Amino acid sequence: MIAKREVWNYPHSAKVWAGKYRHSHNLLHWHYDCELLYVEKGSIDVFCEKQTHTLTVGEALYIDRGQVHYMHAREEDTTLIVLVFDYAILKDYLGDVRLAVPRLKGNYPIPGTYAKIREVLLSKEKFCGAEAAAHVLLLMSEIFRGEEVVPREGEDATTRKFIRLLGEVSEKYEYFTFSDAASYMGMSECYFSRYFHRATGITFSRHLNFVRTEHAVELMQSGSLSMTEIATRCGFGTIRNFNRVFREVTGYAPRDLPADFRLGERLPTLAGTAFNPTLYDCELLESVQG
Repeated sequence: MIAKREVWNYPHSAKVWAGKYRHSHNLLHWHYDCELLYVEKGSIDVFCEKQTHTLTVGEALYIDRGQVHYMHAREEDTTLIVLVFDYAILKDYLGDVRLAVPRLKGNYPIPGTYAKIREVLLSKEKFCGAEAAAHVLLLMSEIFRGEEVVPREGEDATTRKFIRLLGEVSEKYEYFTFSDAASYMGMSECYFSRYFHRATGITFSRHLNFVRTEHAVELMQSGSLSMTEIATRCGFGTIRNFNRVFREVTGYAPRDLPADFRLGERLPTLAGTAFNPTLYDCELLESVQG
């Protein structure tokens, strides 16, 4: 499970994006933008701020800029309203505060605001971006008045180092070890184990197995190497270990892997470049792109 940075391309230079997803799944990622989630149907687990929040119909969660997060719909027909917007819309008004917890306790007019923003942006009329931003500001001002806030603190050195560590693992997965990771962070192995689990929701070994298996799948689908060569190149050591881990992660023995297999809702790797974290089984029902 690795955090990648996502970069949003806003429609019509609006600095606001509005969309609706069914069966929303994505990978651990982060972005400089703010994101507001509202469950219209079903339920969803959202990992944010080192905690998993289970949201049901009518519940919402606010993801602040720079917060690492991912989500996993609990039912296939789960429908999620998503508003993404530039932090600059709020910056001058928030000062040095943020929400104490991502999950919102109050009831706010999120569906209505979503409908207004979508209508405005789809009109493509002059100043539609400014009008959409005004709707966001009005909604978020109500949310920040109604929720508990705490001082906004800068990203600490340990968090920055941890993000760099994930990049190191992504680059050096073939030979990188748990001991290497703990040493990189300047922590004892026992403390690092607890820290990693709190930060990502999984163990370091499971994370490393996801990374190695993801690369193994890519090499298998290229068809240029033997299974033994792939096992060695991806850091599994022995073919026996490769077979065991591969089955645990994918559900298939290496030789039985379907040609079009993707890791699905498993949680793969980290890079510093932009990417789209949305998984293939997540359906975008509507949006304002275009």
